[in-house]
Amino acid sequence: MRIGPESPLVLCSASPRRRELIASLEIPFVVVPTEVDETRRGGETPSVYLERIVSAKLAAGLEARELLISRSRRLAGVLVADTIVVAPDGALLGKPTSDADGRDMIARLDGTTHEVRTRFALAAGHPSASAAFAQTITTRVAFRPLTPGEIDSYAACGEGKDKAGGYAVQGRAAAFVQGIEGSYTNVVGLPLCEVVVAMRGLGWLA
Repeated sequence: MRIGPESPLVLCSASPRRRELIASLEIPFVVVPTEVDETRRGGETPSVYLERIVSAKLAAGLEARELLISRSRRLAGVLVADTIVVAPDGALLGKPTSDADGRDMIARLDGTTHEVRTRFALAAGHPSASAAFAQTITTRVAFRPLTPGEIDSYAACGEGKDKAGGYAVQGRAAAFVQGIEGSYTNVVGLPLCEVVVAMRGLGWLA
């Protein structure tokens, strides 16, 4: 089904960054946040973790879509996504649980190059359907060397509290970024180029 005013995209995400990115495309969409357990399992690699969480989000999103359709809503497909930060040593950095945790994350990225991975999935079927399209996009981000004062100040400002890796590339942390290899919007939370290409391939966009 093509996305349009009478059949908007269902964005299953509570992230304001993803909402802003989709809004920039100027396509009709509705936000239906879903809740899934994002606890990492023992021995789970970052890639396996990311795939599992996105699959869980997609299942929850499709259920929410079916519920809305049962209430006489006409909706297009579902979009879900999750973003992780992988430190240079391979550790998965989630959202900081405290200022101290946020400081530790920034310190681990100080003067190094890390990876930001976003996996997104698109589906238009019923809750038991699998993804019509899923892809993981990786961007390499290089941080310049930081001073202890910069690290402390950033962790205390609160900007990175709800963000993977403890920082916002579109905010004050932009001053830490020496270079980006790959999609910038992927680091913000959704690789728009790849998402649009995928939606066109499914016939959702003209």
